[in-house]
Amino acid sequence: MNIKLFAIAALGAFATACASTPPADDPEPIEPPRSAEPVDRGPSEPAGPTPGSTEHFVQTAGDRVFFGLDRHDLTNEARETLRRQAAWLASYSDARILVAGNCDERGTREYNLALGARRANAARDYLISQGVDPSRISTVSYGKERPTCTQSNEQCWAINRNATTSIVGSGYTN
Repeated sequence: MNIKLFAIAALGAFATACASTPPADDPEPIEPPRSAEPVDRGPSEPAGPTPGSTEHFVQTAGDRVFFGLDRHDLTNEARETLRRQAAWLASYSDARILVAGNCDERGTREYNLALGARRANAARDYLISQGVDPSRISTVSYGKERPTCTQSNEQCWAINRNATTSIVGSGYTN
C-alpha cells in the first residue's frame, strides 16, 4: 500500500513540475493587439462583375427580349428590359452593341431571317427612342440558325423567339 501512495505522490510531483511557469529569462508570448477597427488587408476581389463589363450589362440590364409566335412587336416586359439597356448604355457611352434577331425552328429559312430582322429592328428602334445613338447599334438576323434551346417543344420555341443584345465594342468588354 505504501508503494501505491509513493507512486501517486511521485506522479503528482511530476505533473506539478511539468506545469510550472517558464524561467524568467524566457519572454512571455505577446498577443497581438485587439482593435475594434477592421484591419485593412489591401484590395480585394469585387463582389460582382466588373462595372462596364459584358457580365455587368447582362446582370444589371438583361441581354434579351422575347416575342410571341410570328410577332415582332415589343411587350411591356421587353420595353422594360430595353429601358434598362438604354440606361446602362447611357452610363457607358463608349459601348457599342449588336442586336441579333432570332426565331424558333418553325417556318422557312427566308421567313425566319426576315422575322428575325424585324425583331432586331424593333429592339433597335426602341433603344434609339430611349436616347441611344443609332451609330452605336448594329443589327443582324440569325433567323432559326442559332437556337438557344434545341428541343422541339413550345417552351424551347418561346426561348428562341428573341432579340439578344451583345456588347461588341468598348473599353470595358470582358
